Amino acid sequence: MKPGQHADTASARDAGTPWPLIGLLICITAIGPTTLNILVPALPNLARALDSDVDTVQLAVSLFLIGLASAQLLAGPLSDRFGRRPVALGGLALTALMSLAALAVGNVASLIVVRFVQAIGAATGIVVARAIVRDLFERDRAAAMLGLVATAMVIAPTFGPLIGGLLETAFGWQSIFLFVAAASLAVLAWGAAVLPETRRREPGSGAGTGFRADLKALARSASFHGYVLCAAFGSGSFFVFLGGGPHAVVTIMGRSSPEFGLWFAFSSIGYMAGNFFTSRLSMRFGVDRMIWWGLAVQVIGAAAAIALAALAHPWGPAIIFLPQLVLGFGNGVMLPNAIAGAVSIRPQAAGMASGLLGCIQMTIGAAFVQLGGLVLVGATTVLPMALLLGAVVAGFALALFGLVRPRLFTA
Repeated sequence: MKPGQHADTASARDAGTPWPLIGLLICITAIGPTTLNILVPALPNLARALDSDVDTVQLAVSLFLIGLASAQLLAGPLSDRFGRRPVALGGLALTALMSLAALAVGNVASLIVVRFVQAIGAATGIVVARAIVRDLFERDRAAAMLGLVATAMVIAPTFGPLIGGLLETAFGWQSIFLFVAAASLAVLAWGAAVLPETRRREPGSGAGTGFRADLKALARSASFHGYVLCAAFGSGSFFVFLGGGPHAVVTIMGRSSPEFGLWFAFSSIGYMAGNFFTSRLSMRFGVDRMIWWGLAVQVIGAAAAIALAALAHPWGPAIIFLPQLVLGFGNGVMLPNAIAGAVSIRPQAAGMASGLLGCIQMTIGAAFVQLGGLVLVGATTVLPMALLLGAVVAGFALALFGLVRPRLFTA
């Protein structure tokens, strides 16, 4: 489909699931989280190569996350204004260009700048992929399709560091940037060949629309705020675990870092299973009811985490990873549906809604990462982290019943 051509929404629904396009959107989405953490294993050698220290080089990761979150605020409205296709392809091109530029950096300051700009490019894929799904499908089916696309957000962070570590060990840290450049260019070529322009304006949208009108409509919608907060707090259990898990396993339990990595990869199965569950059932039961089910599962997971932590049963890491498996399943059920709900409030502003949701989710998630580590400072058990998980799930419940409840049983 040519750049100016629009997809027919009804035809897309009638034709069944466009698996090649869904596969492309998964790859576009995966570029961001992969680029974020693939560099982590190489930080010590990068610090030596650039005559710096690990704490300073760490900014190439932490500031990348800030760029990834904030750039979504820009990418969303741009995709509403100029179209999904040019923003997605431009973001991939920028990611590849900055990956190649990183090969020429001579100091840590240059690396940090390059990585921040790289994050701006990588953020576009996360935003645009969600908007494209909503352009093509009605709300409940969009949730089902987002359940498939969202698997990239857990697979990439799980295996990104492994790929980075293997590349750095075999070929040096430069190979990581070459890999990201090659992957971005490959997805760019694929997208240039087949990615359709799906942005559509509603009939009569010429007046009263645009950035200000779209922003005002979303800001005034209690349901939009509810879906965004459901996404942020519903996925908060993962970020709490990300911040506190290493300290709990390595420091408190005395286990090794590789063992933590294996358990962490195991826990991702729950999230992927929840995504699959959503892809099968969202069309049948609707977005709001699926979010409710996700909450119910997370309540069970949080209760199990608190109970096991309080009992201090000698199961080792299992006392936190088994509940995390349940929490991850609930997250996988909740998140695609919360995203579909948020981007459906004003379909012609799906890009802006996606960008706002992504930015807020990542910002709140970053706070939960810090809290997850802070509550375990000086702790001798994992109970403080388990109680924090319970508080985060309670926040999820407040967002659902306080802001989304009017639509809970009417979807």
